[in-house]
Amino acid sequence: QVNATYVSGLKELMSLSDFVVCCVPASPENAKLFSTDVFSAAKQDSVFVNVSRGPLVDHDALLASLRSGRLFGAGLDVTDPEPLPRGHPLLQMDNVVLMPH
Repeated sequence: QVNATYVSGLKELMSLSDFVVCCVPASPENAKLFSTDVFSAAKQDSVFVNVSRGPLVDHDALLASLRSGRLFGAGLDVTDPEPLPRGHPLLQMDNVVLMPH
């Protein structure tokens, strides 16, 4: 027996979770799966981690959620593009940890 609750979708999951870890394969159908719409549903002060593929995340939407304080922080093992260009705002943020894939 597993003590788990099914949710209706990604937005509901984001609204209930303290930590969300993206671990899905990339495909044309799920490009920018984590969008402004999804990040805006995130639980206040939650943490987002991407260990799968950079194109799954709309990095502008992630950046906006971090800047607004909706997300407390992010851990990124991958980005799009990879590597991020010098001076990219995500590289300047104290609440973002970037690691090489």
